[in-house]
Amino acid sequence: MTEERELLDEAREAASRSYSPYSDLRVGAVVVAKSGARYQGTNVENAAYGSSLCAEAVAIGTAIAAGERELETVAVISPDLPAIYPCGECRQHMVEFGVQRVILEGADGEPVEQPLEVLLPGGFTDWRQPTAQ
Repeated sequence: MTEERELLDEAREAASRSYSPYSDLRVGAVVVAKSGARYQGTNVENAAYGSSLCAEAVAIGTAIAAGERELETVAVISPDLPAIYPCGECRQHMVEFGVQRVILEGADGEPVEQPLEVLLPGGFTDWRQPTAQ
């Protein structure tokens, strides 16, 4: 089994614990930290829709709460759709913690890898740091 397939299987497991009574759309994510540790997350909906949490944000928050600060890979899946991509807000969370690779499941069921810079070109970085000229 490839690493990408293994990560998607872990994300699918996380999706099985989704709390999604409003959309019926289960989403799961796995974050791989630079340390090698893996953290799962699932979407958590709320009747006040803006208060809902994306699976990727939950996984990233769990990693940060465990003391991680450098993340490498995020895998995201929905067993309810042929393919799913992270929302813009989650993509920005990924930029904040250095994610380079995003693993998705394509409509054919095969893993698809996307560099974060392709999914979110020009993402916001620390404005206090000098930028390349």
